Amino acid sequence: MDNEKECPCGCCSTPKKTNLKKRVLKKASTSIPKNNNNDQSLTTDIFFIGDLDCADCAAKVEKAVRRLEGVAEASLSFATGKMKVVYDSTRMEPFRITKIISGLGYKVQIVKSGSQSGLKKSVFLITGLDCGDCAAKLEKKIMGLAGVSKASVNFGAGKLTVEHTITDAAILKAVQESGYNGLSEGKQEGLTPSAPKWWQNPRLIATALSGILLVVLTITEWIGFQEHTLIPFYIMTLVIGGYHTAKSGYYSLRSLTFDMNFLMSVAIIGAAAIGQWSEAATVVFLFSLGNTLQAYTMDKTRQSIRALMELSPSDALVRRNNVEQRLPVDEIEIGDIIIVKPGERIPMDGDVTDGESSVNQATITGESMPVEKLPGDFVYAGTLNEHGSLEIAVTKLVQDSTLSKIMSLVEEAQAQKAPSQQFVDVFAKYYTPAVLVFALGIAVIPWIIFQQSFDIWFYRALVLLVISCPCALVISTPVSIVSAIGNASRHGVLIKGGAYLEKMGAIKAIAFDKTGTLTIGRPTVTDVIPMNGRTKEEILSITAGIEKFSEHPVAQAIVNKAKGLVFSKATNFKALVGKGVQATIDDCSVYVGNSRLFEELQYSLDSITPTVDELENQGKTVMLVGTNEVIYGIFAVADTVRENSLSAVEALRNVGISAIIMLTGDNKRVANAIADRLGLNEFYSNLLPEDKVKTVQQLTAQYGSVAMVGDGVNDAPALAAADIGIAMGVAGSDVALETADIALMSDDLAKLGYVMKLSRKTLSIIKQNIIFAIVIKIIFLTMTVLGAANLWMAVFADMGASMLVTLNGMRLVRKIKS
Repeated sequence: MDNEKECPCGCCSTPKKTNLKKRVLKKASTSIPKNNNNDQSLTTDIFFIGDLDCADCAAKVEKAVRRLEGVAEASLSFATGKMKVVYDSTRMEPFRITKIISGLGYKVQIVKSGSQSGLKKSVFLITGLDCGDCAAKLEKKIMGLAGVSKASVNFGAGKLTVEHTITDAAILKAVQESGYNGLSEGKQEGLTPSAPKWWQNPRLIATALSGILLVVLTITEWIGFQEHTLIPFYIMTLVIGGYHTAKSGYYSLRSLTFDMNFLMSVAIIGAAAIGQWSEAATVVFLFSLGNTLQAYTMDKTRQSIRALMELSPSDALVRRNNVEQRLPVDEIEIGDIIIVKPGERIPMDGDVTDGESSVNQATITGESMPVEKLPGDFVYAGTLNEHGSLEIAVTKLVQDSTLSKIMSLVEEAQAQKAPSQQFVDVFAKYYTPAVLVFALGIAVIPWIIFQQSFDIWFYRALVLLVISCPCALVISTPVSIVSAIGNASRHGVLIKGGAYLEKMGAIKAIAFDKTGTLTIGRPTVTDVIPMNGRTKEEILSITAGIEKFSEHPVAQAIVNKAKGLVFSKATNFKALVGKGVQATIDDCSVYVGNSRLFEELQYSLDSITPTVDELENQGKTVMLVGTNEVIYGIFAVADTVRENSLSAVEALRNVGISAIIMLTGDNKRVANAIADRLGLNEFYSNLLPEDKVKTVQQLTAQYGSVAMVGDGVNDAPALAAADIGIAMGVAGSDVALETADIALMSDDLAKLGYVMKLSRKTLSIIKQNIIFAIVIKIIFLTMTVLGAANLWMAVFADMGASMLVTLNGMRLVRKIKS
């Protein structure tokens, strides 16, 4: 950690040096599994799991994989359907992981492999796949090729992903031999993947058929047919509509992780066993319909995030060797020049080399207004070029672009479980077995001890099993967290996980770094006061003519202020360390510097002392320009407050933040001026980086929960010490993206108020969902014991509650009103 203070005048723009070790260790300790074996053999693979009906299913898969020998960590996000597995590659092969997951009844494919070993990864677009079995057979054939390590077919997307050492042509030949057509992704002229049609969704078809059969059977009973004559058709309805449920229930039983599919399967079989065929068929249809609708709504939530990646074009117009050609983005290299025409999206991160335009970069920074881009400016992949043609030198490969990192970070954030979700998951773990025991008692005890009718109490036990499914309770939190994190990402705010989202709503105090956060971070000329007959333009011309030779930030501020004027010709430039500069203009020695310099020149400052004191009391740095005989004028320079800092502070007060504090390495006078202007509660000045850490710890002890806001990585130790570390203006900064708990992609502090409102709205909706789910359970459990509820009512209530909490959580996808 560097022990140097910030520039004492508050205007030096040299970045503060900090040590990221503490921050990196903090992050690493939460993500790297402990393993006493050879750590170098640890491999991380990412799997996509299909057909997940609920969070219970996800927990079941997670638990089964964790049991495998050699697996150090397994974490499955129900929201994204992605599972990260860290395992010892010397003791475990990926195919064993996919096998155990397939054995539980779920589709699985490897999305990202951590052990490449020189393998090439290729993605192919496949046409002609009629069903999931076709996809499975193709996958098996490709896996059988020599030189293929892994192969997975995404039937819905029509994509084949292969890790291999053979040529793409050999794989495509095998695809054609299997009776299908294929092209490498990115070379798909005329062949674009589309969402699967309704007739390609086996669960939707099963739901529809069971519904049709149920309607026909109900009408048939109404017109006088006896139920026993329709039993074969009821059985057909149960088989068609309940196949997927029974299959999942069977795998649940095998792994001893009883989920809602198992409970529902028992209820359906039990209802059929006691002759309640109509109710059994109704339960099957309602449960299947509920699962289908729930899967649809969750997919809509997921698509709101996946749509981010679709914003980046799949190809670009590239100039190589003075020849323009359109290439897939995967083939574009760093240093290539891409040409982006008006109305097109920018395909790669890079620097503008030629052209001027305005670019809408709301997808990255959340800014509502387009930003003017000139040669030398940085642009992001996925942003929209509104007018003017741009030539851009590529600085990052497509997989390393800011947009790709945002997408990856958002998916990782959605996989992180919030405290409320962890509580619900633990509760459900013990709740479901308890329900089974309770239902068994309801069925048996009244029959054996009180000689009650077995059929009546057995039926009530079945109703109890259905209504006790923890679907709504388990899904109440993750859908809300996923929606909120997706909402924030579209508004230029990255929240690293549900835990940070929940914590943000409980924050009582916020500490800000001053330089570069509340202020712009570079000096600006605020006052120019001409004296002794000189005009403002004259002293600007003279001073800029001298200061153009200096690299000091204050000198650059004066030169910028004088842009558009003709600078005076200065010679014999000399820096006077700690005091200012000197040069010759028109055979006269002219000085630019502080009061001490002119006092040493024996110049009396009595006449200007009141003016100098007033400016310094405002937190400004005062510079004088003149000779040893006459003062030409006075300059005041300061690190100016950002335009939206005051409104951001007011917005935080409006959402209930009780204390807003500023931390700075500047002197007390400068800090006091900034704090007064912004109306801050308190400030701490003359702080070294380690002092800021201690101050944050003191504030935490005083207020209970504190967030720290800094500009990128400069304040990493203080960000790590706070309950929530918030980095501002981190677009394009890889390290800042990784280290912050919450990252504001732009320099817009107004986003903080938005995050607070979003966090509190999320917590409110989670509480609503949990309370609603529990109340519904209590009401129907009471009705069940009293004999006032039946099976179809129980299913309707259970799936209805699940749908309602899902839809309630999805409200967070919309923008939170101010």
